[in-house]
Amino acid sequence: MRAVVMGGTSGIGLATAEQLTSAKFDVTVTGRDPGRLAGLEDRFAGAERLDGTDRDAVAAFFDRLGPFEHLVLAFSPGPVGLGPIREISLDDFETAFTAKLFAYVHAIRQAQVTESITMISAASARAALPGTVTLAAVNGAIERMVSPLAAELAPVRVNAVSPGIIDTPWWSFLPEEQRQAQFTAAAGSVPAGRIGTAADVAGAVAYLVEASLVTGTILPMDGGFTVA
Repeated sequence: MRAVVMGGTSGIGLATAEQLTSAKFDVTVTGRDPGRLAGLEDRFAGAERLDGTDRDAVAAFFDRLGPFEHLVLAFSPGPVGLGPIREISLDDFETAFTAKLFAYVHAIRQAQVTESITMISAASARAALPGTVTLAAVNGAIERMVSPLAAELAPVRVNAVSPGIIDTPWWSFLPEEQRQAQFTAAAGSVPAGRIGTAADVAGAVAYLVEASLVTGTILPMDGGFTVA
């Protein structure tokens, strides 16, 4: 079985690639950072430098790859657009959509995938947190696509994993002390009593990749945040 993890050089994407490799999948990862890619050459079946917003490059990548079984979409622009709606720029709002939602859609249109597509969204899609309008809009759009895509692309299965606060490099925009305070506060506010790890989310992705009767599903991985 072959799997492609786009955005597979860091955080959730990297943990997913490692999980699938442990499960005996032949995994190809893509990412933008040549330094990170260089350290992965011997760990996966393939590692290619690819910017998900470069539509010609993405189309060429999938043309070269040909048919394969499983696609995982895990790239993001980071916290672009995070902040009050009257203070963020429209350019950042557009970048957030271009680098995640539109890039996901383009990859899905181009990939010759035969069994499953799993997207990473985020709990912001179903929350009401000030300062997250951009993230909610992008991830809400991704989650709303799941059901119609599952119907349209069948028998290819389409699902999403929706993480809450996860300890990954996504949070590197905050100083260490502030980041840890944020994590502690978040852990105390959810039923699970802790924040998540990249490995937690990777386990959920791996489940959906192999769950042959699961399609059209959004799997929350937020410690109960959206039901607390």
